[in-house]
Amino acid sequence: MFKLSEISREQHTQFVGLLTDKEKDALIGQLFAPDCYFNPLQDADNNWFISVEEIDLCVNDEFMWVKDLPLIPYNPKIEETLI
Repeated sequence: MFKLSEISREQHTQFVGLLTDKEKDALIGQLFAPDCYFNPLQDADNNWFISVEEIDLCVNDEFMWVKDLPLIPYNPKIEETLI
């Protein structure tokens, strides 16, 4: 696992910030910057995460702890289309 300071700007789309269920619940409906809300999602392994962009752009003093979240490789869920 990595920290935000350990990855390059080019790698930001390759990683996400890993959340516990409690952290996910704390972020739902909360602002990380003016007019920008956290959007916790689940990956293919059912891990809750937020984007590196949300972490990097967070200016809300109440949630600055997101800057210390462990980063994991982004593993998107594949949605199957029913025909």
